[in-house]
Amino acid sequence: MQPVLADSVRLTDDGVLILDRRQFPFERDWVLCRTAGDVARAIEDMVTQSSGPYFAVLYGMVLHARTLEGKPFPEARAELATTAAMLENTRRTNNALRKATKIVLDHVDAARDVSQALEGALEGDRAYRAKSRALGEHTANLLQDNATVMTHCWADLYLTETVRAAQRQDKTLRFFCTETRPYLQGARLTAETLVEMGVDTTLITDGMGAAVLQSGAVDALVTAADRVTMDGHVVNKVGTLGLAVAAHAFGVPFHAQVQAPDHAAPTTEHVEIEYRDGAEVLQVLGRPSATPRVKGLYPAFDVTPPRFVTDVVTDRGVFHAAELDKYYEGEQR
Repeated sequence: MQPVLADSVRLTDDGVLILDRRQFPFERDWVLCRTAGDVARAIEDMVTQSSGPYFAVLYGMVLHARTLEGKPFPEARAELATTAAMLENTRRTNNALRKATKIVLDHVDAARDVSQALEGALEGDRAYRAKSRALGEHTANLLQDNATVMTHCWADLYLTETVRAAQRQDKTLRFFCTETRPYLQGARLTAETLVEMGVDTTLITDGMGAAVLQSGAVDALVTAADRVTMDGHVVNKVGTLGLAVAAHAFGVPFHAQVQAPDHAAPTTEHVEIEYRDGAEVLQVLGRPSATPRVKGLYPAFDVTPPRFVTDVVTDRGVFHAAELDKYYEGEQR
C-alpha cells in the first residue's frame, strides 16, 4: 500500500496541490497553489514538511515557467532565477530546495527554453525517489530482524523506503516515534504512516527519548538529516542532538540518513540554522499551551557533532562521518 504522504505534492493544470500536513491525519485537505508565490507561502507556513518542500519547489518552478513562455529567453531565464531564489529561501537550512531549483534550471539552460522546466521537475522527482529507495535499502541492511528503531520527526520517503526494504528482506521492525513538538510531526505523520504500512509503532513524548534509550529497548536510532556537512555534522529537526547524545551514552548506534553530504558545506559555518517565531512553541495544534506572558524560543534545527554519529547512510552506501569525501570519489566537480 502506498502511504498517503508519499504522494502529497501534485502538479495539475490549475496549480500545485499540496496535502496540508498541519491537519493530517485528522483531516485530509489539499491546498491549491496557483503561483510560485503561493507555493513559497505554503512551505513557510508548514503546509508541507520534510521532503514535501522539495517536490513543491520542483513544481512551483514549473508554475512560474508556464507564465514565461513566449518571452525572450534571457528575460524569462532571469525571472525564473529570481523565483528559484525565493523558493530556496523558504527553508534555508535544508539544501534539497537548492537541488530542486538547480535541476529545473539546468534543463531550461540546456534547451534555452523555459518550457523544459517540466522535464527538469519530472527528472528531479524520479531521481529523488530512486535515491530514497537506494538509501532505504542500505539502511535496512544495517538493521537486524525484529529490531526496535527509534526515530525523530518525519523521515518521509527515507523512512518509508527503509521500511519497504526491510519488508522485502522479510525483516520485522518495531518503532518508537517521538511526538516532535511543536507541530507533532512524529505523532501525526511518522507514526500514522508507519501504522499504514503495518509496522508496530509506539509513540513517546519528546522528553522520554533518553529514558527509553537507557532502558535497552532500542536497537538503533535512525533519523533523516536536513543536511550533513562534509566534516560529518548532522543538521536535523531540533531534538535530534539530545537523542544522539543519549544513544551514544547508552551504546545505541545512530544512523543518519541523507542522500548526499553537502559539498557546499564543508563545516557548520556554511549552514544557516532557521529560527521560527517563538510564539509557535506556545501552542499545540492551535491550542495555547502557555499564556502570552511567556516567551518562546524556536530553533527549528540542531547540529549533532560527528562523535555522536555512528554512520551516515546515503544513496551510495554507508560512510563513517569522518570519511564523507569518499561519497564523491571519481566525480568531476
